[in-house]
Amino acid sequence: MADHLVRIMTKDGSLRACAAETTTLVDAICQRQGTDLTASVALGRLVTGAALFGSLLKGEQRLALQIEANGPLQKLSAETDAYGRVRASIRQPISNLPPRNERFDVAGAIGKAGFLHVSKDLGFGDPYRGMVQLVSSEVAEDLAWYLTTSEQIPSSVGLGVLPREDGHIAVAGGFLIQALPGAKDEQLAGLEERLHALPPLTTLLREGLSPEAILARIFSGIETIPQATLPLLFDCSCSRPQALAILALLPEEERQPLLAEKEITVTCEFCRERYSFTPEELSGKG
Repeated sequence: MADHLVRIMTKDGSLRACAAETTTLVDAICQRQGTDLTASVALGRLVTGAALFGSLLKGEQRLALQIEANGPLQKLSAETDAYGRVRASIRQPISNLPPRNERFDVAGAIGKAGFLHVSKDLGFGDPYRGMVQLVSSEVAEDLAWYLTTSEQIPSSVGLGVLPREDGHIAVAGGFLIQALPGAKDEQLAGLEERLHALPPLTTLLREGLSPEAILARIFSGIETIPQATLPLLFDCSCSRPQALAILALLPEEERQPLLAEKEITVTCEFCRERYSFTPEELSGKG
C-alpha cells in the first residue's frame, strides 16, 4: 500500500494515536539529498516524525522540525502540512560514521550537544516556536521529550528506518501515542509494558504490517475508534517566481556582484531543483 498515516482514539477518549508508513516518502527525500546510510536513517526518522506531528494540524496549518547539533550532519529539517505533504533537507548528507554495535550511529551523526526546534504556523499571526535540548539524539526520544515537556502532553514516539545497501530505503515508519486528560495510571502502565515488548518497528514493517495493524497490536484489548486516514507524499512548494523573489530580497551589496554574472543559479535546499536567471531578470528588466 502507498505511504499513509492513520489516526485513532480510544473509545473512552483517554488516548489518541497515529501510525504511518513512510518508506517511499523517506526514499524520495534521501535520494534528493544524497545521504549516506547513517544520514538516511537520521533524516528518515525526522521526516517520519514530522509526518506524525502533522497529523495534529488542521486546514492550512504548517509545522517544521529542525535539529541542530555538533555532529557531522550539523542540521536536519523537515516540514509538513495538514494534508500529509512533507519535504526535508540536511546540511551535510555524508556522516562518514560506521555502525556501532551493529546499529547505525544516529546519535553520533547528529551529535549529543544540540537542540530540537519546533515551529508551528497555526494561522494566528506569528508562528509558535518551541525548543528543547536533545536528550538522546536518536530523534524519537527527543520528539517525545518535546511533546511531554513543552506541550505538557505525555507522549511516546516510535520511529524506524532501514536502508538497503544500495542506498534506497527498505522500510520506514513510526507511531505517536499521547495520553489525554482522564487517562488512568494502570492503563498507561499496561500500554508502556506493551510498547517495551514490541519488536523493532523495522521488523514489523518488513513483516508487512500496515500502520493499522501496528496500532491494532499496540492497542490489543483496548476499544478504539478510527479517526482519519491520510496519504503521505513528498511535495516541495518551491517555484521559479519564488526563487527570483528570494534573490530580489538580497542586500544590494550581495545582489550587485550577481548582476555581473552571465547566469545566476539557485538550488532549492529541499527538492534540489535548480532555477537559472539572467542578470536582466534579477534586475527586473528581463
